[in-house]
Amino acid sequence: MDEKYDEGVAHDKYDVGHMQDADVPHLAKEQEGLKRDLRLRHMVMIAVSGTIGTGLFLTSGKSIFQAGPAGALLAYVLVGLWLVFVCQAIGEVATLLPLPGAFNAWGGRVFDEAFSFQMTWMYFINWALTIPSELSASAIIVKFWLPADSNFPVWVVPLLIIIVMVFINLVGVKAYGELEYWFSILKVLTIIIFIICGILVDAGAVGGHKYGMDAWHGAGTPFKGGFLGFIGTLVNVGYAYGGTEMTGVTAAESRNPHKHVPKAVNTVLVRIAFFYIVSVFLIASIIRNDDPQIANANGTASGAPFTLVFVKAGMSGAANYMNAVVFTSVFSAINSDFYVATRMLLSLARNGWAHSIIGYTNSRGVPLVALAIVTLCSCLSLLTIFIGSSVVFNWFVSVIGSIIFQSWIFILMLHFRFRYCWKKQGRSISELPYVSWGYPYGNIFALILGTLIIIATCYLSVIDPPHRADFDNDTDFNSARDTYAQNLLGAWFPWVCSLFLYVGYKIVRKTPFIRAEDADLDTGRFIPTEADKQDLIVHGPWWKRVISFLI
Repeated sequence: MDEKYDEGVAHDKYDVGHMQDADVPHLAKEQEGLKRDLRLRHMVMIAVSGTIGTGLFLTSGKSIFQAGPAGALLAYVLVGLWLVFVCQAIGEVATLLPLPGAFNAWGGRVFDEAFSFQMTWMYFINWALTIPSELSASAIIVKFWLPADSNFPVWVVPLLIIIVMVFINLVGVKAYGELEYWFSILKVLTIIIFIICGILVDAGAVGGHKYGMDAWHGAGTPFKGGFLGFIGTLVNVGYAYGGTEMTGVTAAESRNPHKHVPKAVNTVLVRIAFFYIVSVFLIASIIRNDDPQIANANGTASGAPFTLVFVKAGMSGAANYMNAVVFTSVFSAINSDFYVATRMLLSLARNGWAHSIIGYTNSRGVPLVALAIVTLCSCLSLLTIFIGSSVVFNWFVSVIGSIIFQSWIFILMLHFRFRYCWKKQGRSISELPYVSWGYPYGNIFALILGTLIIIATCYLSVIDPPHRADFDNDTDFNSARDTYAQNLLGAWFPWVCSLFLYVGYKIVRKTPFIRAEDADLDTGRFIPTEADKQDLIVHGPWWKRVISFLI
């Protein structure tokens, strides 16, 4: 029964759960027209795919170069711990209320409609910028295979990907899920191969040199640049982790959110520990932080830290292989970006925060108008024709990483408010289909940690502005000035924009604060059938239950 129902049985006529009876909550307007076509294997692999991307493959070495091996590892551990509790919060509410707006819709239910308005718009802006950033990366990646004197117009690559994305999204959510499933398998295999290879290289079993922990000693180690160097890596790390929270969005089109969402969020800790912490540790142990290659200034696969380790293992074709893997990762990421961005627009329209026509879905559950708007936003990537792919990519990373941090803080705050409303309405915690572990202490820890990280990032962005007298030439001064501007924009843009959206909506609509007793915690709830409940039961010996929890 475990997989049989999950793989083959569709839900009722609404395609969004079993909610047609008079004694169950009404269908949320956001859910109307969507199809519950995502299966368990899709949900788990989408969660995995959201964790592995260009941030890990291309920019992890930059963190080591900037903060040293211990500084980079600490950044990945701390931001990873923050994210674990964020995902637990998402799992608890998204399992109960699988809405297309996910956590962005919570504010309108438990706090204030204006809060959901600004949060949903900011999350849409995040993905609307992420798409061109990934498309810019695709242009960088393809350059690797072109001869130095090539006249090939790199803007053709993002344009072709945009066209393919439109066709994939027109097919429906099942096509998205299938693509993510297979792309995720390739990325996971690459990580596993890299970790095995990294261990062998570090131990001297291959490559002819034993590295051990030598790279953790010497100039700039273990912490390079002190506290400021550590802070400087945080936005890049946030960008690398961004997308893990996507499980909350996909819950709206999961066949059984009570089973799929908890399994997806419960693997976050394992995935962070395995994919990120182990990988960064091995890279930092094999490649010295003062090696200019590890910074990967050009953002190419040949300079990616994974490639450098493979080369040390004697794999001559490593650069071509990693370039192909990174390209598929970018393609996979853009596939997810299109999906989330269209669902955010759908949520905005269905809640009256954007024009109603944007909320239209066709018979396959595809939000066509939203898809057209996201496609137009993706064309920002064509700026690479005039500005340069690496420049565009770096500017986008600065903004996106900070918006992700903001979303995580808001998710934790809204989870506290959700629990308060749940309690004030006299409901028991046992009534929740999934209960986040570690609450409230994990949430408190994550909220304090996240707040300190954001304050530190904002502080770093304003100190020590570049002065012309400190540089020998205009080129170095202009580069330093651009970096300073990127950091300033990235750190402050999300907060200024959010404040403008929230206050503006509050003044125009005069929305009231929602009393805890009046919070709507029922509309849009997934009501499982007996088959759904049976599907939750894991049959077999204890080791099968353990594996089922981990993957």
